[in-house]
Amino acid sequence: MPPQNKRRPGFSRKAQYGLFASYVVAVTGALVALLFLITARIDPRGNNAVRAAISDVTSPISSAFRSVVRGMGWAGTSVSDYFDAANKNAAMRRELDGAREKLIAARSAEYENRRLKRLLAISENSPTITAARLVSSSASSTRRFAILNAGSLSGVRHGQPVRGPSGLVGTVVEVGLASARVLLITDAGTVVPVIRVSDGLPAIAAGTGDGYLEIRGLNAGANIFKAGDIFVTSGTGGVYPPQIPVGIAIRASGDVASARPLADPAKLDFALVQPQYQPLAIPAPAPEEPEE
Repeated sequence: MPPQNKRRPGFSRKAQYGLFASYVVAVTGALVALLFLITARIDPRGNNAVRAAISDVTSPISSAFRSVVRGMGWAGTSVSDYFDAANKNAAMRRELDGAREKLIAARSAEYENRRLKRLLAISENSPTITAARLVSSSASSTRRFAILNAGSLSGVRHGQPVRGPSGLVGTVVEVGLASARVLLITDAGTVVPVIRVSDGLPAIAAGTGDGYLEIRGLNAGANIFKAGDIFVTSGTGGVYPPQIPVGIAIRASGDVASARPLADPAKLDFALVQPQYQPLAIPAPAPEEPEE
């Protein structure tokens, strides 16, 4: 039977040397400490000199170690400040977004209030059937319509003119109980009698189907239009009350001008439905009595 190996597994010579070195360090430390105690009793000055020498040797090492510790602490503080700054920036960004939304809502409310005040002033100075919201308008098709959220229950009838704070919008062509369809003045089938504000020159404004108006003078060759001319309804023929703004000329050539409507349905929230205008009939002169 082979002899058993009494050597401990994993116990190498390197480990033995390490253990021996630790013993030596421990014994040396104990002896140095004992020596310090003895010299402190017998020769205090010599003990102080030895301690000063040891401090001179260990001071650079302690300083370097302290710098490393401070550097690590500064790095930790910097990282903490970085993430804290990121959190603060995110919070400030959220507050800024909230303030921006409130500002937009306040400006929108202010703009809507100004338009409602203008509509109120118009309704006080002219007969009005109802004020209603324009819920939609066609901007890409050849026919130009808008939907009004008021119908026959609110007194809306076929043929009544519709206007906004800036000017004429169109005419009611279809009426339901709670909604109505408005033919816009920019539709190719719309014709509105107008006059030029500067001198009362009569003309006709016709829709072109592309969001603009064509202004033509009643007397060909006798009218000279120019860019910037403003046209309002004349009241001729009834339907549209006089002095409602219609459009402003942007290009002109002789007695024909291209105009932009002053009331843009795409930007309108509310509009007024007014009764059809009935011009006052001029009484006919009484027949003269025959002379006797």
